[in-house]
Amino acid sequence: MAIERLVEPTSFSEDTEEAKLEVSLRPLSFSEYIGQEHLKKNLKLAIDAVKKRGEGSVLDHILLYGPPGLGKTTMAGVIAKELGAGFRVTSGPAIERAGDLASILTNLKDGDVLFIDEIHRLRRAVEEVLYSAMEDFKLDIVIGKGPAARSVRLDLPRFTVIGATTRTGSLAGPLRDRFGIIHRLEYYKEPEISEIIKRTAGILETEIKPEALGLLSSRARLTPRIANRIFKRVRDYADVNGDGIIDTRIAIDALKLMEIDELGLDPADRNMIRLMMENYGERPVGLSTIAALTGDEATTIEDYYEPYLLQLGLIARTPKGRVVTEKGRRHLQNTENNV
Repeated sequence: MAIERLVEPTSFSEDTEEAKLEVSLRPLSFSEYIGQEHLKKNLKLAIDAVKKRGEGSVLDHILLYGPPGLGKTTMAGVIAKELGAGFRVTSGPAIERAGDLASILTNLKDGDVLFIDEIHRLRRAVEEVLYSAMEDFKLDIVIGKGPAARSVRLDLPRFTVIGATTRTGSLAGPLRDRFGIIHRLEYYKEPEISEIIKRTAGILETEIKPEALGLLSSRARLTPRIANRIFKRVRDYADVNGDGIIDTRIAIDALKLMEIDELGLDPADRNMIRLMMENYGERPVGLSTIAALTGDEATTIEDYYEPYLLQLGLIARTPKGRVVTEKGRRHLQNTENNV
């Protein structure tokens, strides 16, 4: 059975308190958005150019890609805010039929931003409709069935699509080619994660000592969403087991309770490495086999486990499969010896 993960960047339902809190922590402008400096500089240039050209100009379609939790949705919201445009949010799996997309597109206004999360999961029939909408701002729909069917082309407002994906390789070539601006979001640096946690602590009116701030930053997997989630759980621990102030002792005890080690790995990460070592030693193992061992989906392994473990050098990809590196074996041994 799959192990539940604190650090897995799972989406929340919009009506939950956790979702509302998540939204309240999102920055609303480039000045508030911490990190991704190169990306912000390029996007600000494009936005300033659109504003200078004036009425009738529209920002090129944008594709943001990279591991989960790095701020693709937040960046899309910031872009819309900086443009002063309407912001409509949907996702690839939510658009089941071409008619669903047609309904969304016909309700947009000039200059609006349409954000499509997990755009690589759009159905082929939906993609076909999106091509002409993105390129020509036209919507081709078929009315009727059989011999009486006829095609009608409707004019659409000029809008910007911002697509987000963790898997650019899964995007169809024609769809990818219609994005004028393509950027990858990189893992954050530890000082940037510290700034994000400090900002979150200020919004939530929680005092955190500098030593504890550094400790949480080092365990956040260089990912803002995970940093905020860990902070909120440590804040809960401080409220119940202390005076609400997060100091070093509180942070260490809370992280120990959550079983997050010094590299930010949780029990699920260590379990995957352990199973690979126990069953295959130094031999490579395929993705589907790892999924069977852990009880997770192969896409979960590829999207949520692998990127950070590869970044740390704890596992490696080979032509024959994944292998645990010497560094990974040492880390697992040291962690289990300290438990």
